Amino acid sequence: MAGATGAGFRILLLILLIVLLFLGGLLWFDYLGLVDVRGKFAPVLSLVGVSTPEKIENAEDLLLLEKARIKKQVAALDLREESLNKREEEVLTKENEIKEKVETLDEREKALEEKEKSFNERAKEYENRDKNLRQASAYYTGMPPEAAVSQLLEMEDQDIIDILRVTEVLAREAGTDSIVSYWLSLMPSDRAAVISRKMIKKP
Repeated sequence: MAGATGAGFRILLLILLIVLLFLGGLLWFDYLGLVDVRGKFAPVLSLVGVSTPEKIENAEDLLLLEKARIKKQVAALDLREESLNKREEEVLTKENEIKEKVETLDEREKALEEKEKSFNERAKEYENRDKNLRQASAYYTGMPPEAAVSQLLEMEDQDIIDILRVTEVLAREAGTDSIVSYWLSLMPSDRAAVISRKMIKKP
């Protein structure tokens, strides 16, 4: 009985020795960097007093803080880009509005120029006609009244009226008596009546 007990004790010692040798071999391989024993058998090693190195979270990403900072910078740049794009759109809208206003002003300016040109042409025509009427009045006034009336009667009523009116104006400007009434007296009564009536209607 004592022999069996001694044999069992020796077997137990051998098993413990094998286990210790096994663990020692593993620790040696871990020291050499061949296997990661401390990480995998940390609970067992802690029972025998072997400490395990503190595991670094996400050890492969050593620039995590730098990446976070860069990510914030990228987000800020995206916001700035969005703001710049919005401002660019607003500037383009303003430019289009200004362009439309400039085009409108150009059109108005051209219309005013056309009106001014038309007015100048009409004023020039009026000046030329007034000049021609004054020359015609002086021409007929310098003629014998009968000859002047004979030529006047060959004209349209409105042309006769224009010459008669200019003749009256020239007489007032010169401070002399107008010959218009005498011309009318030399005209046929019906024609003189029509001309006089038209002159009264359109003073």
